[in-house]
Amino acid sequence: MTLLHVENAHKRFGRHQALAGVDLRVEHGEIVCLLGASGSGKTTLLRVVAGLETLDAGRISLAGTVADDAGSPTLPPERRHLGMVFQDYALWPHLSALDNVALPLRSRRQRDAAKQAQAMLERVGLAAQAQRRPHELSGGQQQRVALARALAVRPRLLLCDEPLSNLDASLREELRELIAEVIREHGLSALYITHDQREAFALGHRVGVMQAGSLLQVGTAAELWQRPATEAVARFTHAFGPWPARVDGGWLHAPWGTSLLPSTATRPPEGPVHVYLRESALGFGRDFPDSLPVQANALGDLPTGQGVEMRCAMHGVTVRLHAGAAPPAGVSVLLNVDPSQALVYPQNQMESLAA
Repeated sequence: MTLLHVENAHKRFGRHQALAGVDLRVEHGEIVCLLGASGSGKTTLLRVVAGLETLDAGRISLAGTVADDAGSPTLPPERRHLGMVFQDYALWPHLSALDNVALPLRSRRQRDAAKQAQAMLERVGLAAQAQRRPHELSGGQQQRVALARALAVRPRLLLCDEPLSNLDASLREELRELIAEVIREHGLSALYITHDQREAFALGHRVGVMQAGSLLQVGTAAELWQRPATEAVARFTHAFGPWPARVDGGWLHAPWGTSLLPSTATRPPEGPVHVYLRESALGFGRDFPDSLPVQANALGDLPTGQGVEMRCAMHGVTVRLHAGAAPPAGVSVLLNVDPSQALVYPQNQMESLAA
């Protein structure tokens, strides 16, 4: 059953088109993560769902109830039964952790607000810090308080606006796992905004990629990785490219040789195309069943702790491969390409998206 349904959402701020016809569904019990660069529209989408902004056109429904239908009265934020977790924690500095969590419960006249707040703090591992104020807590602890506050009111949908971006890498992983656990325990749905691909792929049942106010693709992590719908999605998910190539009679003529069009590719029209490759399609010291060899120039390497990340210039595009060891910069190396993994797009696609 659909909990959140966004239909043809448009929002403009002055001359800036923040949302341009966005359609999105979030099902009960589902976590949907939205990826995108700054200014892509992901936070604006979160704000119109929360009721902090109103649509210029389109509709938003929550559990079948219309919350925003441009030109009609909107459902106030407090009646949407949502929880929100922000990047900057948004805690009251003069209140203890316990009182920060209990505040929305007390505003709803919950008689056991303090007891519920203490239980939620215990669930996020902060029972012993209940009487501390925000300035006495670390950044990770403050975000745990913010999460406990959002969950205390038992929201039907949790909205998260880059909640982990201010934290260090190890703490981000810990809190990401905690958020996923608590969402599952309470049977919640979540719309989660992030710019971190790893975070989105680890947390989301489905992931969407936004650019210039448009939602380019929504799917599982595997779908976005294996079949990005556009060049923009391929680039945003770290595919290497583009290389100019040509499609002719079901054959792909690329800089490294000629091969059959990949069976997984959406068949592009005959003529000029752009090709992208994942690291998994490039072999250094290993072959594929239909390997096509290509010469590349080593540019240097970066130690990773488990070997090195080797940088190579391959027909004008820099690629990065993990290897046990790498040749010195300036040396010519032989790579093997797996043509069955090529991602192929018409060359005019990028221009039509920009327009």
